[in-house]
Amino acid sequence: MTRYLHMSLVVLAVGLITIGCVTTGKYKKLETAKNQEIADLQKQKTAVEQQRDSLRQQLVVQQQQLGSLTQQKDALTQQLTASQQQLGSSEQEKAALLASNQQTQKQYEALVRGLSKEVEKGELQVKQYKNMLSVELAEQIFFDSGRATLKAGGKTVLKKVGEALKSYESKIIRVVGHTDNVPVAKSLQATFPSNWELSVARATTVVRFLQETGVPPANMVASGRSEYDPVAPNDTPEGRQKNRRIEIMLIDKSLVNELSKPAN
Repeated sequence: MTRYLHMSLVVLAVGLITIGCVTTGKYKKLETAKNQEIADLQKQKTAVEQQRDSLRQQLVVQQQQLGSLTQQKDALTQQLTASQQQLGSSEQEKAALLASNQQTQKQYEALVRGLSKEVEKGELQVKQYKNMLSVELAEQIFFDSGRATLKAGGKTVLKKVGEALKSYESKIIRVVGHTDNVPVAKSLQATFPSNWELSVARATTVVRFLQETGVPPANMVASGRSEYDPVAPNDTPEGRQKNRRIEIMLIDKSLVNELSKPAN
C-alpha cells in the first residue's frame, strides 16, 4: 500500500511538472504575440501620426494657396473695376471729342459765312484743323513793307474779323506774325533789327486792334515766327508773298491748359 501510494505521488508530481511546463510555453507564446501586436500597433500609431502631420502640412499649404488665390482674385477684381472705369472714361472722352469736333465744325462754318466776302476777295483764308481754326490774313492788305502800322484797308477787314471772333469765348486766339527771308531794310533796322522784331510787332498790332473791337484781351496771345515757318519756298516773289502773313489761330482753352502743364 505504501509502495502504491509512493508511486501515485511520483506520477502526480510528474504530471504537475508537465502541466507547469506546458503553461509556461503557452504564456511565452502569448507574450511574444502580444508584444508583436503592441509593436505593430505602435508602428500603426506612428504611421497615423506621420500621416496626420503630413495632412496638417498639406492643409497649411492649401490655406496659403487659398489666401494667395484670394489676393489674386481681389487684384483681378480691382483691375476689372479699373478697366471698366477707364472704358467709361474713354467713352466719355470719345463723346466729348465728338461733340467738340461737331462744335468746331459749326464754328468753322459760321466763321466762313461771316467772312465770306473777304474770303471771296482773297483778303483772307479760313482753314480748319483737327481741334482749331485758322484765319490767314494777306500781309500786303494790312502792312506796308517793313512796317507794323495797320493800313486803312486792313483795319476794315480786321474789324470784320474781330466782330466774328467775339463769340468764341471758349477759344484762345493766338495771333502769329510771319515774314519772308528777306532781311529788314537797313533804314528800318533801328526800329526792327531783324524779321523777329517785325513779325512780333505786327502780331502785337493786330492783337491791340482786336482788343479795341471787343475781343477779350485775356483770350489773346501775340507771337512772331519771323521767316522760320514758311508755307511756300522763298525763292520766288509769289512764294515770299505767301509767307508774309498774319495767322490768327483759334485753339481750345482746354488744349492750351494741357500744354501749359509742367512735365512730370
